[in-house]
Amino acid sequence: MPDDATVRRCIGSARFGIEPHDAPVEDFPKQPSQKDGLGRMCKDHWNAYTAGLARDAKARKAAEAAPTVEAEAALVSAKRERRPKPKAEIAEGDPV
Repeated sequence: MPDDATVRRCIGSARFGIEPHDAPVEDFPKQPSQKDGLGRMCKDHWNAYTAGLARDAKARKAAEAAPTVEAEAALVSAKRERRPKPKAEIAEGDPV
């Protein structure tokens, strides 16, 4: 069994299909905010995880930016429904 000081557990990510595994301590990036000063994922899996997050964010922004056919149809129909009131309906005392 390897020495605990030389091997560390990479937590992986179920969302991106990264399985948890044991890896040498040298494979973990420095993370000063953590108690032990090391990251929770090995460098390779950290890069895959952050790339997956970036892909998801890019896809989400593209989906939000592209209007759907239904949304465009609703916008067109809403524009068609707006009609100005005929001047005959405006009361004579109301300011124009």
